Amino acid sequence: MRTLNFAKRNFKEIIRDPLSIIFAILLPLFLLFIFQQFNIPNDSYKIENFTSGIIVFGFSFITLFTAMLISKDRTTSLLVRLGISPMKPIEYILGYMLAIIPIILIQNILFFLLAIILGLKFSINIIFAILISIIVAILFIVIGIIIGSIFSEKASSGISSIIVQLVCFTSGMYFPRESLGEIFAKICEYLPFESCVTIIKGIMNNNLETISIRNIVIFCIYTIVILIVSVLIFKKNMISDNK
Repeated sequence: MRTLNFAKRNFKEIIRDPLSIIFAILLPLFLLFIFQQFNIPNDSYKIENFTSGIIVFGFSFITLFTAMLISKDRTTSLLVRLGISPMKPIEYILGYMLAIIPIILIQNILFFLLAIILGLKFSINIIFAILISIIVAILFIVIGIIIGSIFSEKASSGISSIIVQLVCFTSGMYFPRESLGEIFAKICEYLPFESCVTIIKGIMNNNLETISIRNIVIFCIYTIVILIVSVLIFKKNMISDNK
């Protein structure tokens, strides 16, 4: 109940800035639409391939959202006041996650609706992709929690923008990893963003054979490790902020 109440508070805080929500949703939608008008002769830009990349690109704004929310809470000393409550750090983090999931659902539904309008064939796999996307988005939420727990409100915005750029250039949404050169391709291979795109794309297109064990292992390791680190950092900073 405490986690749910905290999540409700966070959701109300998020919707107080509707322009940020609109921007985070409309920019990826615009990119999905405009790139389909260019008729680029590259398989990466086909609607069945590009949609999954846009979804993950949209999640990078979730990192920005989360980081700004937490850094703002730290600036206003909300977390200092909450530090005397019986809630545990994991409960706070779950509260932030639950507050952001509705935004993720809105993103995904709008992305897939536009993709269907632009030619993506509807199937039950799209529903499965939306559900899996929520799990994938957890990685981006916990990255935002770490950034917001460490940096100030202004710095969080700049650091989060790095994540946006990393997603653009290492997820394969614009160009396949194989075309980037051996060194950069290896970097992409061991960062989680390409695996996120591959997992969503494979489920969406019912091509599960394209999802390798490496994709699943890399995504799981990054998500679990970053979640644990976010809990530890959040707890440490709550204690230091209360001193």
